[in-house]
Amino acid sequence: MDTSIGTQFLGELLGTMILVLFGGGVVAGVSLKQSKAEAGGWVVVTLAWGLAVTMGVYVSGYMSLAHLNPAVTIGMALAGKFPWADVFPYISAQFIGAFIGATLVWLHYFPHWAKTEDKPTKLGVFSTAPAIRHYTSNFFGEALGTFILIFGLLSIGANKFSEGLNPLVVGGLIVVIGMSLGGTTGYAINPARDLGPRIAHFVWPIAGKGGSDWAYSWVPVLGPVVGGALGGLGYNAIINGDFNVWLWIFIALFLVILLGTMQLDKKQKA
Repeated sequence: MDTSIGTQFLGELLGTMILVLFGGGVVAGVSLKQSKAEAGGWVVVTLAWGLAVTMGVYVSGYMSLAHLNPAVTIGMALAGKFPWADVFPYISAQFIGAFIGATLVWLHYFPHWAKTEDKPTKLGVFSTAPAIRHYTSNFFGEALGTFILIFGLLSIGANKFSEGLNPLVVGGLIVVIGMSLGGTTGYAINPARDLGPRIAHFVWPIAGKGGSDWAYSWVPVLGPVVGGALGGLGYNAIINGDFNVWLWIFIALFLVILLGTMQLDKKQKA
């Protein structure tokens, strides 16, 4: 297999594109008007997102390490399991793939946008939004979900499975995160999955669209990055006894951001 960084770039791009195409596609199916899947519900969404990740990993796994998520790439690099030199190419590919996947969802459901009046529903196909806008809780939830994701991925990697089974197990992890923790924010747990499609929503002439909610957009980016970093570093600390200085730095950063979100929430109430 060609393991050049160009091939890995292509793998991450295609895998993330598939992830967003299927993941965004199921949200469009259950929420846009006159779709045959309309009102399919949260269980359908979470199951499809888990399978979307599984299929994305299968598509990319023979070309790259199938991270499909900047938080995974950064968390693995901090855990010492991925070279820092490859972080930027991986993340770039993930964002490009997510943008392309979201664009394909827009085109596939083209006549349904005009039939759907609710603007937040349309944005929800592309990016996440909190059930209750409470920045402290929202940031904490995204960080916690991604912490579990990275800790779980490293734990899965430490086990032995039949060849080709790993992506299904990873998909199961995504499903349980979505069902258990996703109801508060929509569980982005992936900066590329949220920001790439949000940019697509902002750029393309989607019929009757509203704003892209940039005021919230930092939460599903910063929350997963910090949570993913703590997941990788925390795994090393708990399992391997490696209390790296970066662990304390990210714990401090997590607490500082929480304090900042508390101030934002106070301003919202005022």
